[in-house]
Amino acid sequence: MTEVLLTVGTRKGLFLGRRRGGSWDFDGPHFNAQAVYSVAIDTRHSPSPRLLVGGDSAHWGPSVFHSDDLGRSWVEPKQPAVKFPEFTGTSLERVWQLRPAGPEAPGVVYAGTEPAALFRSQDGGESFELVRPLWEHPTRSRWVPGGGGEGLHTIVTDPRDARALTVAVSTAGVFRTQDGGASWAPANKGVAAVFLPDPDPEFGQCVHKVAQDPTDPDRLYLQNHWGVYRSDNAGGQWTDIGAGLPSTFGFATATHPRRGGTAYVFPITADSDRVPADNKCRVFRTEDAGKNWEPLSAGLPQEAHYGTVLRDALCTDDADPAGVYFGNRNGEVYASADDGDSWRLLASHLPDVLCVRAAVIG
Repeated sequence: MTEVLLTVGTRKGLFLGRRRGGSWDFDGPHFNAQAVYSVAIDTRHSPSPRLLVGGDSAHWGPSVFHSDDLGRSWVEPKQPAVKFPEFTGTSLERVWQLRPAGPEAPGVVYAGTEPAALFRSQDGGESFELVRPLWEHPTRSRWVPGGGGEGLHTIVTDPRDARALTVAVSTAGVFRTQDGGASWAPANKGVAAVFLPDPDPEFGQCVHKVAQDPTDPDRLYLQNHWGVYRSDNAGGQWTDIGAGLPSTFGFATATHPRRGGTAYVFPITADSDRVPADNKCRVFRTEDAGKNWEPLSAGLPQEAHYGTVLRDALCTDDADPAGVYFGNRNGEVYASADDGDSWRLLASHLPDVLCVRAAVIG
């Protein structure tokens, strides 16, 4: 019997769901009253997956916690896991992203933060070190915070090469390294910045999320502040694939765990009207790398709906068929156990959902 773990980070704590067969059980909140912006499930860890949580206490500030027993107990390092060195003249505001590397780099975990920076851990996320070349990138002085702050919110690893890494920053755009972080280059060609005088800059795009194709690591999908794009060469060039969507504004994108060319987005009406496109609760799926899109709404609310899905609040698991999940700012969590074809409500009346992550754990 397949067992799936679903983590739901909200404005006021973390909720954990476990599915055994067809039924779900939830517990929480963990980290009561803390905003949980980032969660990672590190399935490389043995004998049980390691859960990593970026919590943000209004009183104590941000921290990174971990659990090796599926949330029954939590550890906070005695020294801050993520801390800006004194020479930077800044301090940590938030951990936007926690991302374990692949099997090619055991023990390596990345953290993306606000102010926008990348940190690297070699001990499973217990301590992190600033990746200085990105922090000292020559374009940094011209990065401008987005509406939600200047955050490094996306980290994409390459399963073929532990030294290759892609990150996204609001509103600096996509940057890529191929030498383990020693040097970084903007990777935004073809992505429009409609809010700038020059709509086609080298950097400065407000990228909301990037997801990697499961069968071709060079194929990436990008949800921009207006615009949905695909790259077939690891970000060297982006192509607009938004035709067929009711809106190309949105925050989230995710890919199927096994099917190449299959990706999911949740369109939002506009940057000035942040509700579901046409006031309909729908996930859109492409199965041909963005040539065509289909709405997925079976089992979702059919009446007018206003729940916005944020950048990390849409994900897939690695089950077969794949589970697809999203949470919204109404405090609702929906799940599909059949690649997105049909949906069911798992939880409601939660605090607004900031992030969801899921994985098969048994």
